[in-house]
Amino acid sequence: MANVPKDLKYTKDHEWVRTTGKDKAQVGITDFAQKQLGDIVFVDIPTGGKQLESDEAFGTVESVKSVSELFMPLTGTVTAVNESLSDEPELINTDPYGDGWIVELTATRPDELKQLFTAAQYEAFISDRSE
Repeated sequence: MANVPKDLKYTKDHEWVRTTGKDKAQVGITDFAQKQLGDIVFVDIPTGGKQLESDEAFGTVESVKSVSELFMPLTGTVTAVNESLSDEPELINTDPYGDGWIVELTATRPDELKQLFTAAQYEAFISDRSE
């Protein structure tokens, strides 16, 4: 079974959200998603300052198996990108909830957090999809 930290929120597209301060959040892809993708070899993400809507595609993750789009879980402005991923995209495989984070943002509609899955809801959601 995939690792699903209890303190995060999750999307149906397998992104996670960690709140890091007032209207601030960090975003990445879940352990379940990285296992499904396999070895990640490239990550294409926006530069800081980009404004994105909830559910808008904001980049891609390329693995040896496929290319998958990333979808923004919250409306907001990208304030930081994980520059380490350009040289070490495999960080998403080895530490998806830590060093493998993808972007940080300032949410302009923080109430959208309420629409995301809790850890228990996400575990139920992926239980049908597990290998």
